Amino acid sequence: MEEPLDFFLNQYLEENAEPEPPLLKSLNRETHIKVLKPRMLSGHLQGRFLSMMSKFIRPNKILEIGTYTGYATLCLAEGLTDKGEIITLEANPEHLILARKYFSQSPIGHKIRVLEGLAIDLIPQIQERFDLVFIDADKKSNRIYFEMVLDKVNPGGLIMVDNVLWSGKILKGDSDAKTREIRDFNEFIHNHNQVESFILPLRDGITLIRKH
Repeated sequence: MEEPLDFFLNQYLEENAEPEPPLLKSLNRETHIKVLKPRMLSGHLQGRFLSMMSKFIRPNKILEIGTYTGYATLCLAEGLTDKGEIITLEANPEHLILARKYFSQSPIGHKIRVLEGLAIDLIPQIQERFDLVFIDADKKSNRIYFEMVLDKVNPGGLIMVDNVLWSGKILKGDSDAKTREIRDFNEFIHNHNQVESFILPLRDGITLIRKH
């Protein structure tokens, strides 16, 4: 059976991306061996994109909603300033066991602050302001998280939201609840008067949102 074009395109993009750092390659492999739903991992191609966006911005403060096993966290942390910090929120303690293992092995692990619990409870307690926010948690709460963090983002700051194409279901007329929620969120962002946005069709879709 012939492979679909997307398979070869993704393979080509990975071959021409920056190499996956050894620590992240090990985390990628261990996540696939030990953790349920490993496709939730950002992975090589998306990880290099997140790293590059962070390096473009050179943020002092990053907020990540949804740590999973920490792959994207480490990628985003690569662009932090010397005294910068990323705060990452995760509700699943089992995921954090693996994440903390790799944070402790990273030379930039000291720049990562983990807050364990539900994001909806943790976000109101955070007083910092952010240059970059990455939202990659339960998709039904995308709008809630966005509205909770918008005032914490500096003018000109960037919010990125993952999985906004939902495996292409938003294009197929699917009417299940999750697909409708993501479609409604995309429309909400598109019409929001405090931001400008662009959906990047990388992997499962990432919305880039710049605050005015």
